[in-house]
Amino acid sequence: MHKHANFLLKICLSSLVLNASIVTMTSASISATEAQSSIIKFAQANPSSTTTNSVGGPLAKELQGKPVVVDVFAIWCPGCKNIAPTLSQLKRDYAGKVNFVVLDVTDKAKLKQTEAIAQRFGLGKFLEANKGKTSTVAIVDPATGNILALYQNNSNKADYTKILDAAVAKK
Repeated sequence: MHKHANFLLKICLSSLVLNASIVTMTSASISATEAQSSIIKFAQANPSSTTTNSVGGPLAKELQGKPVVVDVFAIWCPGCKNIAPTLSQLKRDYAGKVNFVVLDVTDKAKLKQTEAIAQRFGLGKFLEANKGKTSTVAIVDPATGNILALYQNNSNKADYTKILDAAVAKK
């Protein structure tokens, strides 16, 4: 009987050690994920910390005088569907104060049309760098082409309004 109890005790302790190891590994994994998320959020909130902080130069004449929101969009993109209500609200809230440009990359035919539009507006370099990154939204200073903010699948309206309010106030 004593040997049985000892054997069961060893099994229980082994199980406990294994569970503790799994919890530790999971916690470390979650912490790494949270850290990566924080880095992405930091980079989004501080575009100067990213490698691309310009669309390549000033934007077209018809976009001057107002901040420009550039949306890389595709019909099939889940992230685009996620941010669509936020972008619609921003379009209503900033009508007449902000220019909105949608770069539709849904398929090859749309992309061809979009490339022509992007070139006309001075966004060709930006489209080339981001055509595979649907649900990307950039807020651009049209006079300089500097990216004021760059977001990926971000539906938090407050993030956009903070940057847009400051940009509109400067004009």
